[in-house]
Amino acid sequence: MIKCCQYKEEYNMVKVRFAPSPTGYLHIGGLRTALYNYLFAKKSLGTMVLRIEDTDQNRLVEGAIEGLIKSMNWAEVFHDEGPFIEGNNIRQRGDNGPYIQSQRLFIYNEYIQRLLDNGWAYHCFCSKERLEEIREEQNAKGQFSKYDGHCRSLTEEQVKEKIDAGLEYVIRLKLPENRIVAFEDIVRGHIEVNTDDLDDQVLIKSDGFPTYHFAVIVDDHLMGITHIIRGEEWLPSTPKHALLYEAFGWETPKFVHLPNILNKDRKKLSKRQGDVAVEDFMSKGYLPEALVNYIALLGWSPGKDEEIFSMEELIELFDLERVNKSGAVFDVNKLNWMNAHYIREASVERITKLSIPYLLESGYITQDDVDNRYEWIEMMVESLKDKISTLSEISDKAALFFNDEIKYEDDECKEILKGEQIPVLIETFREKVKAIDDLNPVSAKAILKEIQKEKGIKGKNLFMPVRIMLTGQMHGPDLMKIITVLGKESVIKRLNYIDNI
Repeated sequence: MIKCCQYKEEYNMVKVRFAPSPTGYLHIGGLRTALYNYLFAKKSLGTMVLRIEDTDQNRLVEGAIEGLIKSMNWAEVFHDEGPFIEGNNIRQRGDNGPYIQSQRLFIYNEYIQRLLDNGWAYHCFCSKERLEEIREEQNAKGQFSKYDGHCRSLTEEQVKEKIDAGLEYVIRLKLPENRIVAFEDIVRGHIEVNTDDLDDQVLIKSDGFPTYHFAVIVDDHLMGITHIIRGEEWLPSTPKHALLYEAFGWETPKFVHLPNILNKDRKKLSKRQGDVAVEDFMSKGYLPEALVNYIALLGWSPGKDEEIFSMEELIELFDLERVNKSGAVFDVNKLNWMNAHYIREASVERITKLSIPYLLESGYITQDDVDNRYEWIEMMVESLKDKISTLSEISDKAALFFNDEIKYEDDECKEILKGEQIPVLIETFREKVKAIDDLNPVSAKAILKEIQKEKGIKGKNLFMPVRIMLTGQMHGPDLMKIITVLGKESVIKRLNYIDNI
């Protein structure tokens, strides 16, 4: 027997759901929807459900469920009920399952029969060809395109006769005529729509699977969902959803329709304009806390000037009343700035671990280096981490350590190396490096101090030429770390290269 979850309007009984379709990657907008559900649930000491809406069997993508769960876990947007990855399998946990809609068909069958029995639904036997003719005729007349109600008045006998004859059919919602449907949206306010401007929505398709519009109502009610937080693309469908709640005699949840995330042209963000999948941002080396921080501010205002927030701070500050109505532009430059901040603040140990796959892929290091020269890799990453905005940039920045043939960034660098004191500096530096056994940040600093004392070359006249000699650049990572990571042999090779300018 199906247990209907009843809820009271109490703050600590908030229950929300994130209900994606497994049709591919998790879109950045989907992650933001999941995040807002998560923040609201945690702020309210409530529960978050993950439900997989896979009733459109023609669009399913293998591995999509696992992919979206992994993306959510990476972002630390965790659900309390639903499917979870355990080892190599998906396991469902919670008292309101199954949480995958294709496994709930027996439930929908019971509830569609209720609507048929109470007159809120009817069988429709119209062919696809007839429906297309209706649409074309209505479009030609400039009319609102909708079903013409041809099968609304079929008797039980006529319906049975057609079913017995094997005719294909769908089941539609039987909208009341010329009635105002009103509902409240926490973001949009009071909304009213006349049923004459709506269509008799298909509830059960000819393959026996429910449409989104039917399954979502049944599932949200049975799972005890108190607040429906979803994208604004579902706003036009909400009047029909409100009517379905009425048809069943159920209490209507609170609605929250989030604004779209827009591209720089202020159109809905899509893959044609660049990265939109969470997996894209993962592979490019964005930190989860940076991406979460950034998308949290796309459509919601914390009410203060700060822009850097931990997940705990976002939970504390989150308020549905501060969700904006208008869309927010996704600015990758702003995201990069924020990600660079989080990389700088992260520990060297963490950034090194996350950078190693990129360095291995570039061929700059080997697994043997990882196993036996980890401290050297860590120092290299430490010298670069304040200069990158994504982890994938580490390979480009690390190039300066792996090519002893110097490429000068501009002619000014070459002019500096033609200075009067440069020959003495090169020779002295080279000899002192040759004479030392252990080249490390402390010994490197000692060498430069000795040169200052012995040759009188100080400050900018010392450090900038040495940097240019070793990297071809006037500015960059910490010089002592550069010297250490390059090592004695490479430093000497680069100093010898200067002789050929």
